[in-house]
Amino acid sequence: MRDFAIQLTHRAGELARVADALSRKNVNIKSLAGMVVGHQVLLRVIADDVEAARSALSDNNIRFEEAEVVTVVLENKAGELASIAQKLGDAGVNLQAIYLTGIEGDLVELAVISDDPKKAKKVLE
Repeated sequence: MRDFAIQLTHRAGELARVADALSRKNVNIKSLAGMVVGHQVLLRVIADDVEAARSALSDNNIRFEEAEVVTVVLENKAGELASIAQKLGDAGVNLQAIYLTGIEGDLVELAVISDDPKKAKKVLE
């Protein structure tokens, strides 16, 4: 699974531009997160078809960076995030992003994007 980090200018219509580009290549968005910092937006997207998403963004001159996603399933209770954050920190894994990708019953799935995906995966197993 891959994460697409897309930097946009904070103005009306930018999300629509990205969503339209992806939809024209029949890319389904599995997970999405976004944040405004100043005049910039950082959009994180996990797509169902990595090649089609890469093509859609490139064809529409939408700048992006890709990273490997490590997923982890946790119980939906206080302290679970603190526990994995501590483990990753103790292992020297620096996070680039972390966001929710799913909830089922009392479980939550997180996407973890780090500077060392192999080490993150090993720590989170």
